[in-house]
Amino acid sequence: MSFLRRRSATPAGPDFDVLAMDPGDWPGNLGAGLLPAPDGTCQGVFLRYDLFGGRGPAMIIGNLPEGSPARDVPEGEVPFEVGQLLLALENDEEVTVVGTEDVPVMQGDNLLIVRRVKLSENRISCVQFDRSDNVLVTIAAWDRPITDDLYALLKPLPAELFQQG
Repeated sequence: MSFLRRRSATPAGPDFDVLAMDPGDWPGNLGAGLLPAPDGTCQGVFLRYDLFGGRGPAMIIGNLPEGSPARDVPEGEVPFEVGQLLLALENDEEVTVVGTEDVPVMQGDNLLIVRRVKLSENRISCVQFDRSDNVLVTIAAWDRPITDDLYALLKPLPAELFQQG
């Protein structure tokens, strides 16, 4: 996946391409969060897509580079993005991972090995895959399945989206 590469110049936001859905392709509101390290580097980006103008979070897509502490979750605990989705939903029930399944999926001409994360809360769908630049992409959705056609909507977002003005 040659288009998923580290940038040579450091933008004001993350130093890696963020793979997500273009905000213009989503009918609701988009919020972005950066995970800063003490030295100011970006340790990850997560995007929260709210369906139809704030009627509730529908999906969170995270991009966590290699070495990000948010990637290090103990076995059986939910990925960072699932935790963010639960916070956004103000859901404080305990959710755990009950299993995983690796599934091959085509994204254009590229083959992804997608890990479907099965959770104790069956209203949450969660998938993960590793990009060619060692960034882990996690998608967590509330009350809707994640189907293979979603991967066709994913693309690198422009760096300008993450610059502070």
